[in-house]
Amino acid sequence: MRAFTVTMPSGERYWTVLDGELRVVPEADAFLRHVRFGRDGSELTTKAYAGGIALFFRWCAQTGRSWHAGVEHLGLFMTWLRHAGPDGGPGQVLAGPGAPAVRGARRVNAVLTAVRGMTSHAVSAGQAPGHLVPLLYEVADDRDLPAEARGEDGRMSFRLRARHRLREDERPVDRASDAEIAALLGACLSARDRLIVLLMARAGLRRGEMCGLRRCDVHLMPDSRGLGCEVSGPHLHVVRRANPNGAWAKSRRQRAVPLDFVTVQAFDAYELERLAVPGAASSDFVLVRLFREPAGTPMPPGAVNDLITAAVRRAGLARQVTPHQMRHSFGSNVADAGGAADEIADLMGHRSLSSTKVYLHPDPARLRDAVRRVPSPRLAGREA
Repeated sequence: MRAFTVTMPSGERYWTVLDGELRVVPEADAFLRHVRFGRDGSELTTKAYAGGIALFFRWCAQTGRSWHAGVEHLGLFMTWLRHAGPDGGPGQVLAGPGAPAVRGARRVNAVLTAVRGMTSHAVSAGQAPGHLVPLLYEVADDRDLPAEARGEDGRMSFRLRARHRLREDERPVDRASDAEIAALLGACLSARDRLIVLLMARAGLRRGEMCGLRRCDVHLMPDSRGLGCEVSGPHLHVVRRANPNGAWAKSRRQRAVPLDFVTVQAFDAYELERLAVPGAASSDFVLVRLFREPAGTPMPPGAVNDLITAAVRRAGLARQVTPHQMRHSFGSNVADAGGAADEIADLMGHRSLSSTKVYLHPDPARLRDAVRRVPSPRLAGREA
């Protein structure tokens, strides 16, 4: 069983699951097509789901179960996920302390989400028996939800909760430090590359959002009402579109992201650099190829990883810094500067506040300062 990409006649793509004889698995394919075209999900979402579903079908085949029977034993599948190798080979569960898990709780939960989604869709489409759904969900109250997600009337409400889920550790997000970002900026070889670093570290954009930016999305003037935009100050708009370079904005909701003076200057420097490249001026995309052929074509998201990896090597950093770690740096810096959860969520395009909670861990330096501000009991006694 493996995940496989499918290109439609329209050019749009999604991922499906093939069996050992390279045949499409009908239940998985119907669900993944629904995610991509029925829910307007991204290609990357179907890729992640397809990978998890392929692991589930692989486990069912190795253990001699039909996938319907596999849903009835998801607890065993969770144990297999924790201990099976990256290729999904047979896992070994040892007595005592055992071997370290090869997949963390977050990855296991993501795979289970994909399996639950496929099963629920198959039941609704008549491809699976209805008794499978109660095996996936249980009725629970809302006491374990954050206050923002509860009703305003104060009464207890009930919802369906997944039966199978591992507890994920709440720990600070893995962010790029300010020193690492400064080193990357110094190691960039072009104004375009410096702009890319700043768009991630100072505006919190994802790779797909950056590479999908059009020139009409960028408003750098103090007043953009002449362009039909009521947002004041320099900013850019993140808009979900189907792009020829495979770029995709994860959030369906369009958002405006304010830009600081440093990022605006980076846009100006990049525009001068871009004007010197024949063929680049006619492109409507903001980020285009300047130093490789075909010049002027939009940059694919994968090229962002390549240039960041090269900049890390030139900067001599002790670890590999990823584009998403720079986006995490933006969210963490906004939180450390006193930004509220709803402000961070809107700036970063989060659909749920639970995605924003990872940025609300205070910086250790702020915690130490908070302790230092507490008056000494001895001094308090003297004042009394």
